[in-house]
Amino acid sequence: MKTLIIEIPDSLNLDEKEAKTFLAAKLFEKGDLSIGHAADMAGYKKREFMELLYRYDVSVFNYSESELENDILNAKNYHR
Repeated sequence: MKTLIIEIPDSLNLDEKEAKTFLAAKLFEKGDLSIGHAADMAGYKKREFMELLYRYDVSVFNYSESELENDILNAKNYHR
C-alpha cells in the first residue's frame, strides 16, 4: 500500500482512524474500492465497516440507477 501524508486543519478535530474510514467509505462509494478493500484500508472487518458506512451517507448497495433498474427487470423476467 501507498502511504499518503496530508495536513488537516486542527479545527476539524479528526483523528487518523476517522480520516482513513472517511476516505475508504468515499472510495467505495465512488466504485474505486470493493467493500473488502475499503474495510482493510480503514482497519475494520468487512461487517464492521459496512455498519459504519451510514455515518458517511454511503449505501452498502453501491448500484447506479441503471444497474438497479436492470436487476429489477432481470428479477421480473426470472419468474416468467
